[in-house]
Amino acid sequence: MKVARLSFCFLLPLISPSQTLRTDPGVAKLIQGIRAEVSGNEALDFVIRLHEKDRWANFAKFQESARYLQTAMREIGLSKVELVSTPADGVTQFGFWTMPLAWDVKQARLEVIEPASPPDMRVLADYSQEPASLIMWSAATPPGGVVADVVELRPATLERLKGLDVKGRMVLAEAPSGLAERGALKAALYRMGAAGLVSDATENPDLTNSHYWVNAWGDHGWAFTKTSSALVGFSITPRQGAYLRRLLARGVKVRVKAVSDTRYYAGDYPYVTGVIQGSRADEEVLELGHAFETGAQDNATGVAAMLEAVAALTRLIDAGRLPRPQRSIRVLVMPEDYGSSAYIATHMDRMKRTIGAINMDTAAGPYHETPGYSFAMNPDVNRSYQDALIMRVAENYYAGLQRRFPRWSPYRPTSDSYLSDPMIGVPTIAAAGSSGAVNVHHNSADTLDRVDPRSLRDLSSVVAAFLYYLASAAEREIPWLAGITLDRAFENAVRVTSPYLDRVAAAGDTDALGRELHAGLAKIDYTAGRDRDALVSVLRLVAPQNRESIRLRLDAHLKRMRKFSGGQRERLREAVDRRAMELGAATPVKAVAPAVDPRRAEAAHMVVTRKRFGPVTLDDLPLERREGYPGFAGIPAPLPMLVWCDGKRDLAEVIRLIELEQGPMDFDFVGYFKFLARHGYVEVTTRQK
Repeated sequence: MKVARLSFCFLLPLISPSQTLRTDPGVAKLIQGIRAEVSGNEALDFVIRLHEKDRWANFAKFQESARYLQTAMREIGLSKVELVSTPADGVTQFGFWTMPLAWDVKQARLEVIEPASPPDMRVLADYSQEPASLIMWSAATPPGGVVADVVELRPATLERLKGLDVKGRMVLAEAPSGLAERGALKAALYRMGAAGLVSDATENPDLTNSHYWVNAWGDHGWAFTKTSSALVGFSITPRQGAYLRRLLARGVKVRVKAVSDTRYYAGDYPYVTGVIQGSRADEEVLELGHAFETGAQDNATGVAAMLEAVAALTRLIDAGRLPRPQRSIRVLVMPEDYGSSAYIATHMDRMKRTIGAINMDTAAGPYHETPGYSFAMNPDVNRSYQDALIMRVAENYYAGLQRRFPRWSPYRPTSDSYLSDPMIGVPTIAAAGSSGAVNVHHNSADTLDRVDPRSLRDLSSVVAAFLYYLASAAEREIPWLAGITLDRAFENAVRVTSPYLDRVAAAGDTDALGRELHAGLAKIDYTAGRDRDALVSVLRLVAPQNRESIRLRLDAHLKRMRKFSGGQRERLREAVDRRAMELGAATPVKAVAPAVDPRRAEAAHMVVTRKRFGPVTLDDLPLERREGYPGFAGIPAPLPMLVWCDGKRDLAEVIRLIELEQGPMDFDFVGYFKFLARHGYVEVTTRQK
């Protein structure tokens, strides 16, 4: 069944955007065939096989995982399967990510030797029983281990550390959640001669008997690099931490014995890739997700769903039940961020041939909460018809099951969803979720018993249908793709207008009405502009020589979009004037622009040019030199600010676009980009107006 054969279905009239569930016969038929082939139990086996290796979270086991993935991809029937080794040397950079040093573990154990403790409190950490109890990239103790007194650091800040004698002691503290703050604290403990850090931090304090997996141990950010401080580190449970803190609060001397037999070395950080070969060699669709983490959900389920999706498609294609797609479908399994950045940097030619991607991260949650995942859309700088496509596929799939379908969410600048960065240029959907009602993120409680093969089946089926449709779509699919993109544009216009209508109804004076009118009109126009970009993005599917003629055929939809957007503008204006009359004020109300932030006075004369793709992580810059500006995982997130900087827009326009996408921000943009320029991350030039 070629997608093109279904194209007669795609010329039907648009379904009303007011409906919450829409089905399309052609897509429903494609989904039905794929779902019948997908096996949740096979996907669960992928989870089990991967988790049994990755849960140890060391580089020797990562090599085993990579070899398993290589074998699995070949057994599935993928072609051009490659296991590629990238440097794990603590020096090499891809984008602004500094690759970590490789790290292995033989054994590690933390035991209370004084005072005499209950059996369940004596051994606080044992890597052989629970790998998450050892902080990833923990340093080694001397042979035979060390015996040290325990001292509490609360709160776990550099300021509090100044008054504490930690030399030769194990420091009990909640490792800071901020990566830069954690790294700075760890580096300070190392300089002060601490024997190590014992962390009882957790994202979910209700998991009292589980160990939080601390996988960030660099001095300035995430991974341990060549310049990082080598400190011993253990992660104990909240219950164990509370026990130690009670003893210390009573003045009881607590001594522990720590053994950590680990090593750092220059090694390899592997990634594995393979393809379902398309009928043409010049374009690809990409499915990517990270392995090499301890959790069954995060992210063995994501990788398993990826494998099952392409396994089912391969069987259907080989059996002749689905035609071979035009474009190849590539699978990429790699270390989070580090692996994807290495792949992108070394395959920019392949990126130019990639028309779309979907990233999988912790997406198959408990079945009774399904769909416990959502699809994060592309950032506004690269809004795409693929946003509408993934949601229409999901709606069709769950309509067949008579179950609620997944939510969508705005772009999230986390994990490996940054391929939509204009410097890379691949529209990317991110399938992400939670492990369920209980948050087990980066926790030893993220176990196999929480994985449901039914959830894996559903997710694999949706993703397989999306990949296959995208890989097969041609010019004949454009009317339908344009139609669902127009549907989404109508929905977006209503969605962005509604909050302003609510605030207008509650406004108490004309000044407030003027401000809401200005902000609302700007947001409506901005959203319409982004949706026009999304509609025109279907031209990527068209042969270059035909794009102008197809572009002309989109004019009718573009006119409808402008008309609908104009209607929302009038709706807002009418609401503002109506509220003004209720307040006894004159109409029509004039839009009032907000006061200019004096920190932004120079912005109109500054042009920012980026030097590398992806976020500026600052993982090579100490916290004390960051001047309070955010690095990776900081707030505000760097990447959504950087992507609007194209070397042509002045910074005032960049700021306007950032705030239209994310909302007003109390942030020193001018100072931030000057800071980045001083440290060589971007180039800032002055433009006279």
